[in-house]
Amino acid sequence: MDHRGRALAALCVTEVVSWGVLYYAFPVLVGAISADTGWSVGAATGAFSLGALVSAGSGIVIGRLIDRRGPRVVMTAGSVVGVLGAVAVASAPTLPWFFAGWFLVGVAMSGTLYSPAFAALTRWWGHRRVTALTVVTLVGGLASTAFAPLTALLASHFDWRGTYLVLAGLYGAITIP
Repeated sequence: MDHRGRALAALCVTEVVSWGVLYYAFPVLVGAISADTGWSVGAATGAFSLGALVSAGSGIVIGRLIDRRGPRVVMTAGSVVGVLGAVAVASAPTLPWFFAGWFLVGVAMSGTLYSPAFAALTRWWGHRRVTALTVVTLVGGLASTAFAPLTALLASHFDWRGTYLVLAGLYGAITIP
C-alpha cells in the first residue's frame, strides 16, 4: 500500500473514532448526564449545540491553519484538544464547566471531522480525490453504528463520566498517533 493508501486508511479510522467520541456518544449519554447532575436535558444539549456552533465558526481559522501547516499537524492538534475537551466534559462539576468542555470539543470537531480530512484527501489524491472522499464518507458513516452501542456498553459498566473518560483515552490512543 502506498502512502496515499495508508493515509486514506488512517483517515477512515480517525473519522470513525472522532465522530463516535465527539458527536455520537453524547445522545447515548445525555439522559444519564441529566439524571446524575440535575441539569436539564435541554441545558446539556445546549452545551453540545455550543460545540457544534464552535466547530462551524472555527472552520475558517482551521482551514487557514491547514493551508499553512498541513492537515496532519492540524488534525493531530485537534485530537489533543478533543481529548482535553472530553476530559473536561467528563469532569465538569458545574454546568458552565460542562459548556467550556463542549467549547473545546467544538474546536476539536473543527480540526478532526470531515472538513480537514477532505482538505487532506483533496491535496493528496488530486484528480482521484472523489474516490478517496467517497471511501472516507462511507466508512465514516459507520461511526454511529459502532459508537452508539459501544457507548451504551461502556455506560452499562461505568457512569457517564467514566464512559467519557474511557472514550477520551480511546480517542487519544487512536487519533493522536
